[in-house]
Amino acid sequence: MSVSEITVLPVEGRAGMRLFLDVPALCQGGDPVWVPPFEMMVRGQLSPKKNSWFSHGEAELFVAMRDGAPVGRISAQIDHTHLELRKDTTGFFGFFECIDEQPVANALFQAAQEWLTRQGMTRVRGPFSLNINDESGLLVEGFESPPRMMMGHAPKYYQTLVENAGFEGVRDLLAYLTPMDTAVPLKHIKLLQRSIDHNPELEFRHLDPNNYDRDIRILVDLFNGAWAENWGYIPLTEEDARHMAKEFKHIIIPELVWFAFYEGEPAAMAVALPDFNEMIADLGGRPSLGGWFKLGCRLLTRRSWSSRTRVPLMGVAPRFKNKSLGSVLGLMVIGSIRRESLKLNLPICEMSWVLDDNGPTRHSIETLGGRIYKTYRVYEKAIS
Repeated sequence: MSVSEITVLPVEGRAGMRLFLDVPALCQGGDPVWVPPFEMMVRGQLSPKKNSWFSHGEAELFVAMRDGAPVGRISAQIDHTHLELRKDTTGFFGFFECIDEQPVANALFQAAQEWLTRQGMTRVRGPFSLNINDESGLLVEGFESPPRMMMGHAPKYYQTLVENAGFEGVRDLLAYLTPMDTAVPLKHIKLLQRSIDHNPELEFRHLDPNNYDRDIRILVDLFNGAWAENWGYIPLTEEDARHMAKEFKHIIIPELVWFAFYEGEPAAMAVALPDFNEMIADLGGRPSLGGWFKLGCRLLTRRSWSSRTRVPLMGVAPRFKNKSLGSVLGLMVIGSIRRESLKLNLPICEMSWVLDDNGPTRHSIETLGGRIYKTYRVYEKAIS
């Protein structure tokens, strides 16, 4: 399709993918806090052979061209798990990058919408890359600091491009900055610990590296149970669990992944990860051999090299929700991460993301001293 001198093409072959991967640097390369994603990882994410998402989803990638050069990109995708669970006709967009020109953005959205319409969709929501369990939402507040791993960054004008294309915000996703040296005050932890010591049915432990796949399975099961009622929730499948285990294995720190068990059954979990973005920020999207060597060293010494963490996953089993024991379990797993983070000299944690209408979780994080420092918005639009 063409709009004036703008042509939007589906990505085909290596040449098309090369153009698709070149767009982010064109749009954000001048921003000092933008972190170039590793192109190898993006290729893997978009490969049906490597990413388990494609076992229940399909996507089309587009690049906007003008005078032989890329000026924007977008993805359009459908997730069959979402369609089966929600019984609706909602498709998604993601990987949106664009120069500051509304006609280019309009052409990209038109191409994505036309593809989704051909798949039978009547509504488009995003951005998600590729679904809500991946990078989600468009940054609309908090442009001054670099994004943590699996969280996006965007120029301020992206919001204008999206809204002028007819999209309306439907949910805000909040990122909290939480100081680990004040989160869950030590006196509270001691009180909780004393009450737990008198309850032999409770057990707490961190991830066991010798039973890594088993513990990832426990984590995924707790996630699926704890998040099932959340807006936009899409469960992690068995294949997703295996993919997650493989992706996280090189960066995960066992002492920062905590489980609570009640009567021998999984009851709560929380995961903090060292910020991979911090490790790659100075390496560029296509590292040299020396860059790969640096990354290898940083991964081997991540306990001392990284200074930031992100909590992407935390939850309590459904049977404990809205119960006092559930609150205790949640505080204890976060408190355990707090204690270990300080031992590892990781004083500042991002807890993200949290839905804007999730009052209980927001209250808990704010009680721990967390403050909102970034807001990501999910948009939606009816299509025909």
